[in-house]
Amino acid sequence: MFGKRIAVTAARHDIADTPVSMEMRGLRDGADVGLIGLHGVRIPAQVDAGRLVWICEPMSKGESREYRFSGKFEIPSGSAVELIDGDGSVEFRIAGELFTVYHYGEEHARPFLHPIIGPGGNGVTRNYPMIKDVPGETTDHVHHRSMWVAHGDVNGSDNWSEQAGHAVQRHRTFLEKSGGPVFGRIRALNDWLDNEGRKVLEEERTITAYNLPGSSRVIDLRVVFRATEGDIRFGDTKEGGICSVRVATSMDGNKGGLITNAYGGVTEVENWGKRAQWCDYSGVVNGRTVGISIFDNPSNFRYPTYWHVRDYGLMTANPFALAAYKGDPSRDGSYVVKAGEEFAFSYRVYIHDGDASSAHVGERYHGYINPPVVEVT
Repeated sequence: MFGKRIAVTAARHDIADTPVSMEMRGLRDGADVGLIGLHGVRIPAQVDAGRLVWICEPMSKGESREYRFSGKFEIPSGSAVELIDGDGSVEFRIAGELFTVYHYGEEHARPFLHPIIGPGGNGVTRNYPMIKDVPGETTDHVHHRSMWVAHGDVNGSDNWSEQAGHAVQRHRTFLEKSGGPVFGRIRALNDWLDNEGRKVLEEERTITAYNLPGSSRVIDLRVVFRATEGDIRFGDTKEGGICSVRVATSMDGNKGGLITNAYGGVTEVENWGKRAQWCDYSGVVNGRTVGISIFDNPSNFRYPTYWHVRDYGLMTANPFALAAYKGDPSRDGSYVVKAGEEFAFSYRVYIHDGDASSAHVGERYHGYINPPVVEVT
C-alpha cells in the first residue's frame, strides 16, 4: 500500500479545506501516515477503522491532483488535535489552542459543548449560564447551553428545559476518546431519564473536531438513539433540537446578526419553521464578523430539516414540530421508534469568518454531502 498513487478530483464544486476519506485496510489506528504531492506538498493523514482521513487542500471545480501515500510521515509536534480529561469534562485543543470543551458532569441537566472558539479567538456561542455576569449578555432560557442535544417531549417527559419536573441526560461511559493530526473524537454513551429517574432510551453521541488550517473550524455530530426500554415517542413540539446552538449575544438577529438558509431566506421570519439543507447565524463578536452553520445530512429524518431559529440567538434542527410550524393543531410531527430499533442523525457544524455569503457556506455544504472524488491510480 505504501507508495500508492491517490487522485483527488473536485468534480462539481470548489473545495476548501474539507475532510475527506477513503478505504485503506491493513493500517493500524494512530499510525503516522500522510500524503505527499508531486511537488512535495505534505498532508498529514489519520487512520480511522480502515479508512484514511485527511483535510483536502483548496481546489477549484473540475481540478484534479495526485498524491503519493507515505507510511513514514513525521507529524510536527504540537500540531495535532489533543483531548485533555478534566473533572466531568474533555477539552479539545487544536495545535495547542483551546477549541471547545465537552461537559458531562451530573451537576448539569445535559451534556453540552462550551465554549466554541471561532476566528480571532472569539467565542461564537453564549457564555450564560456557564459563566454569569458577562457584560451585555442575555440571561433568558437557562437551558440554552452553547451547543447541545435535547427534545422537549420524549414519551411525555421534558428533556429540553430546566424547569421544575424536567427530565435529564446522564453520562454513562466513553466508548472512544482519540486525538491525532487530522481530528479528535469522543463517543459518549448517555442515558435519557424521565422526570422520575426512569431510563427512557440510550443515546450514543459522537463528536469529531477537525484540524483545519486557518481560522475555520468543523465539528461533525452523530447522534444515535436506541429504544432499549421499549418504544420511544418523539413528540410534536418546537421545544427541542437534535443539534442546537445558542449564539453569542452580539450575534443575535435582534442585535444586528443575520440568519440565512440554503434558499437565501434571511431573518427569523424567512427561516423559522422553514425547511432547508443548512442554516447559518452570523454577527459581530469583538469587532469581527463571524458565523456558525448547521449542515443537515441527507440521511436524516425529514431531510431537509425544519429550523427552530430565533432572532434572540437560538438555532436548532428540529424536524418534529409540524403543528407549531404550520399553525395547525391537526398536524402531527411526532415519530415513534419501535422497541429494539435505532434512530440516527448526522450534522456538520461549520464555524467561520464573515457571513454566509463571504464564507461560501453553500460550497462548504457541498464539501460535506458531495466531497471530492478519491481514487487509487
